[in-house]
Amino acid sequence: MLYVSTRGEAPAISFNDALLAGLARDGGLYVPERWPELSRETIAGFRGKSYAQVAFEVIRPFVAGSFKEGDLSRLINEAYATFDIPAVAPLVKLGDEHLCELFHGPTLAFKDVAMQLLARLMDHVLAERGERVTIVGATSGDTGGAAVEAFRGRERADMIILFPDGRVSDVQRRMMTTATEDNIHAVAIDGTFDDCQAIVKALFNDHAFRDRVRMSGVNSINWARIVAQTVYYFTAAVALGAPEKPVRFTVPTGNFGDVFAGYVAAQMGLPIERLIVATNVNDILARALASGDYEPRAVVPTASPAMDIQVSSNFERLLFDASGRNAPAVKTMMEGLAKDRRFSLPADVLANIRKHFSAARTDEAETMETIKSVHATQNYVLDPHTAVGVHAARKLKGEGSGPMIALSTAHPAKFPDAVEAATGVRPKLPPRFADLLDRRERIARLPASTEAVARFVSEHSRAVGAAA
Repeated sequence: MLYVSTRGEAPAISFNDALLAGLARDGGLYVPERWPELSRETIAGFRGKSYAQVAFEVIRPFVAGSFKEGDLSRLINEAYATFDIPAVAPLVKLGDEHLCELFHGPTLAFKDVAMQLLARLMDHVLAERGERVTIVGATSGDTGGAAVEAFRGRERADMIILFPDGRVSDVQRRMMTTATEDNIHAVAIDGTFDDCQAIVKALFNDHAFRDRVRMSGVNSINWARIVAQTVYYFTAAVALGAPEKPVRFTVPTGNFGDVFAGYVAAQMGLPIERLIVATNVNDILARALASGDYEPRAVVPTASPAMDIQVSSNFERLLFDASGRNAPAVKTMMEGLAKDRRFSLPADVLANIRKHFSAARTDEAETMETIKSVHATQNYVLDPHTAVGVHAARKLKGEGSGPMIALSTAHPAKFPDAVEAATGVRPKLPPRFADLLDRRERIARLPASTEAVARFVSEHSRAVGAAA
């Protein structure tokens, strides 16, 4: 399996090279040259299998030619042994919907599902090649903690994670800043997540710098993240009758990676009737699907900070596929975004997107009311991001008829202030985090400046000058 760039000007590369590269050298994102397909019989056969067994079958075609099957199976089993429950991503009935709980990993967020595997895959390839990398990532909250936990102490990777200062929860911040290992560096940026993400992309596009520090990425620009997230769409759907019955998914969405993984599952043969993009008031995706105009606005801080994003990187992957894999057209749209801060989707592209996706916006009052009402009627506590998804699922419940699955992306104790304000109950962290708020923090603070971050990365990268 080879991987191509959405902008068409980078050579096709292997899974392992895409894994270490993160972003393509032409500024595009990697996607497989074709979508592997799973037969109905194969999908039906997932029923009764463990999460790790399904993961192996779903991921295997994407890494063909890069990983030996024994190594892949071992790394998958190691990754999901870190979760609190064997099911990894269990379903819970919630009124007319089902929740797919994705917060049973080491940092209580859905990012663990992909990050625990990504770190092991990357470590394996680096060891085989005798190389080291410098990972530079941006986070709106949960990615940072998941990445730190997955990579802490790993000899072949230094990690610099950027987060918007004052725009993540205390628990999210401390999951990044209390790591004691020398290879971890948490950097608070004086700006928004979009500023952090723009800096990371600028560093990737400076090829001389990128090569000198052997830069890699673990944001959802890294294709391996999408591959790993595709798995729970299969396990959830099969549990509710797929492939004989179609299902629907509602996904709290910021950078579009998680919901795009659902699109990948559909391309592989999973009968997904509808993918609902759930946004908070930072609603660029809902506006784009409604009007065809992709136009960022100022980021508004909310109770669901991981979704406080106005430039959704993975949307480029969808544009590529929805345009018939027309890389020049994608490049033109991305250049328009960089130059004019907007672009319009061609009518045929928008129509192709609408075949699969709907979108709904949830404001702050609706988020809090959803948390409150679900707690009162179901005795279940939602985090704010999941509440955005549940509200969207209920708002668009008439679109399709299959079972509705809302992805539950974070443990409510990661956002205790918002949950307590809505329910009067302050959710508690699991016992292993009892002392989290007392641990010493290590934080570097920098302006929203590519040059300042580049200097910091150079100073803390052990890959500089290392033998290849």
